[in-house]
Amino acid sequence: MWNGSNPYLPGTDLKVWLDGKIVHMNDAKVSVFDHGLLYGDGVFEGIRAYNGKVFQMEAHMRRVYEGAGAICLKIPIGKEEFGKAIYDTLRANNLQNAYIRAVVTRGAGYLGLHPAKTANPSVFIITCALSLYPLELYEKGMPIVTASTIRNHPHALSAQVKSLNYLNNIMAQIEATQAGAVEAVMLNHQGYVAECTGDNIFAVRKGELWTPPASAGILEGVTRAVVLELGRRRRIPVCEKNMTRHDLYVSDECFLTGTGAEIMPITHIDQRQIGCGKIGVMTKQLLEDFWACTRGETDVQV
Repeated sequence: MWNGSNPYLPGTDLKVWLDGKIVHMNDAKVSVFDHGLLYGDGVFEGIRAYNGKVFQMEAHMRRVYEGAGAICLKIPIGKEEFGKAIYDTLRANNLQNAYIRAVVTRGAGYLGLHPAKTANPSVFIITCALSLYPLELYEKGMPIVTASTIRNHPHALSAQVKSLNYLNNIMAQIEATQAGAVEAVMLNHQGYVAECTGDNIFAVRKGELWTPPASAGILEGVTRAVVLELGRRRRIPVCEKNMTRHDLYVSDECFLTGTGAEIMPITHIDQRQIGCGKIGVMTKQLLEDFWACTRGETDVQV
């Protein structure tokens, strides 16, 4: 069983792309006056590279630019240059398979919330070898819990903005850790299932594939979108609908989706067994289809 160690393990000699330059990780520094640090003012993307190719680059670039635009943050480089910088960083670290963190901050300035107190936005890109969950979990599944920390209200900052302020998710993650679990389900202000701290959630009921809608206050994950398309290609009825904890408890199968997790089977929620307590048939099919996408055997653009 996974021992709770951090799956994102950077090396000690990584190169980082920082504002147009490749620098050693020890020299990759931002100011203590950067509003990304002071106020969580910025956006980021978690991306994967498989066999030297960035997975769903267009979807990730679209989301980071849309998120920045939504908070009136102008990214100082274009999408093409941003994409090239990601590949340059992968090559600088001699990585073919990697987790990529692309970050845009409001920039350094002075104390005070107003964006006018900042200078130029800062962009940095980190790439590192990804230590995935052990294969055992993909074969046997894992347990999760429900957090008492609810998801941020969807009528506050849109959940579609992947902002640098992740404290809401962090508090739920602390609850998961304290309960001896890896992940926690977060409910929204209405008590419906929203998402987990870093992943979207799916349930299988009577041959249908269920997942919460955007209106539930979720981030519409790129992996989530790929899985929805894979489900449609298999002619699986796909339902984006409000879900309760009861829906999860009585589901036939359950799994999480995310950049790092890919498709992670769930066998227990709040100590309740899901289905037969093993990875389900539909989950296994979708996981195999997803891995085929990462190998370039199937093309899915979302």
